[in-house]
Amino acid sequence: MSLIPDSMPSNDPARNRRTPPPRWVLDVSKYSRHVHTWGGVLTALLVTVIGVSGIMLNHKRGLGLMPEVEGPGGGLVGALSLEALGDVARAALADPDTPIDRMDVRPDDGLIKVRFDDPDVTEVTVALHDGAILHVGPRRDVFMEKLHSGEILGDGWILLSDAAAVGLIVLLATGFWLWLMPRFRG
Repeated sequence: MSLIPDSMPSNDPARNRRTPPPRWVLDVSKYSRHVHTWGGVLTALLVTVIGVSGIMLNHKRGLGLMPEVEGPGGGLVGALSLEALGDVARAALADPDTPIDRMDVRPDDGLIKVRFDDPDVTEVTVALHDGAILHVGPRRDVFMEKLHSGEILGDGWILLSDAAAVGLIVLLATGFWLWLMPRFRG
């Protein structure tokens, strides 16, 4: 019978030797470090761009990226047709053949914002009921929207935001593995 409790170290080298972890644990840890390091660098860049552009989009009115336009109100009852409102907006441009990119109807404000597919991303704000032009000018927040979504590099690059999300998940998984790894050693 030994007088040394099991919790105390003994002088017997065989008793103090730890069992090494299985080889697969060491291999996964080695690759996890590389994936975690380089994935972290790339994902940090993407997340920084997405984060900064997202903050700017949250404050686009305060930063002057989006025009403030007061509408007359009035709802949709008695409003002009979308086609007529589009024609009024198109007539306000220097080049009336510019294609319409989108129309944002705001019934409670009594206005429609017609955005055109031109280099300046011109937006014409028109009153819904009488077709009065309320504002004509460029939308400065469109660049931030496209940067935020990855669309600035083309439609196929929208997956850039998805890549950042996947990168964060991989960093979470490899970071968890690296944190857990010392517990396998003993």
